[in-house]
Amino acid sequence: MTTGYYVLLFLGGVLPLAIMAYLLGQRRALAQEAEGSKLHSQPNFYGWYAFVWMILPPIVLSVLCSLLHVFHLLTVPAPMLVVACLAVAAGGLIAGLRTIQPGLRARNRVEDVIRWLLFTAAVISIMTTIGIVLSILFEAIRFYKMVGVWEFITGTQWAPDAAFLAGAGRTGEEGAQAAFGSVPIFAGTFMITFIAMCVAVPVGLFSAIYMSEYASPKVRGMAKPVLEILAGIPTVVYGFFAAITVSPLVVRAAEAAGLEADYTNALSPGLVMGVMIIPFISSLSDDVINSLPHSMREGSYALGTTQSETIKKVLLPAAMPGIVSAFLLGVSRALGETMIVVMAAGLRPNLTWNPLEGMTTVTVRIVDALTGDLAFDSAETLSAFGLGLALLLVTLTLNLISTIVIRRFKQQYEL
Repeated sequence: MTTGYYVLLFLGGVLPLAIMAYLLGQRRALAQEAEGSKLHSQPNFYGWYAFVWMILPPIVLSVLCSLLHVFHLLTVPAPMLVVACLAVAAGGLIAGLRTIQPGLRARNRVEDVIRWLLFTAAVISIMTTIGIVLSILFEAIRFYKMVGVWEFITGTQWAPDAAFLAGAGRTGEEGAQAAFGSVPIFAGTFMITFIAMCVAVPVGLFSAIYMSEYASPKVRGMAKPVLEILAGIPTVVYGFFAAITVSPLVVRAAEAAGLEADYTNALSPGLVMGVMIIPFISSLSDDVINSLPHSMREGSYALGTTQSETIKKVLLPAAMPGIVSAFLLGVSRALGETMIVVMAAGLRPNLTWNPLEGMTTVTVRIVDALTGDLAFDSAETLSAFGLGLALLLVTLTLNLISTIVIRRFKQQYEL
């Protein structure tokens, strides 16, 4: 029997018990109320109270057995675990029904459970974030011990492919010395991200201004869903579009201008990535501008300003915290994109200011390092964690800067 079978068996036993617990708890409260007793809470809260008594014991037991299995302390067979969960669920249901009395503060008990459930969800999200950071940090430290932090940060050559020759004792051969300088990789990342934001920010912000201030409700109702369709297109489709359509157009345009461009250049994925990010910036900016009080517009018009002056002097400064957040979301989306860069910009770490040449990004190199045939403890494989930690620090710095900017604008234009 597979694990899926036991999951279905567990759900098939717990769900009827859950429905039964709610109905029996509510019926018991109604019966006591019919006898003349005054209930502290509404009858439905007594139903939820019985439901909580029924559902919590199997959840606690399942989590405990999972932790024991993860830490290799004890492995409970699946049939035994299913039977035990159903048994403790039935026992919890019986115990919960016995404690239902007219003076029971069922509403308070249920709300306490909900409060603890929300607190647990918050703790899980925080611990997950900490776990992600630590999992990257420990492996990145191993990589930095092999290469050196200063060499990694300031190095201008990225050539990890020769690392396996050093491991085989062939360091004397030409080209056998591996290099892990991250400057060309981050240069390509920032170059492509900059090109993408140069496309996405003006187009997205201008479209948001048009839809929120100039377009009629009918036009806005049609244009906004069509624009947001771009956010649902898979990135591999954007990659095909960049490689097959945009790159040849860029090469032809460069040749017409007397320039030389590679078919795997940085400009093509930057342009296509900017198109992909437009709906994120447009939709968020449109929602922020629309959420501003209409009295701000009326007050500005009453002072004799035009519509364009109102947008420039009043609405955009007031909506700037939301616009900065949209910009940050776009930057994060661009920094984490992989498929478009792989298909249109190539894998060559190239330190150059020319966007018509091929480049690569951090995420592309991470994928390339983790999909090779080398051992996990090799320098080339561990370089993925070094790049991941550096990219994490970059995004953290951008978050801190954006938070400072948002707070300053909120203090200046607090509504």
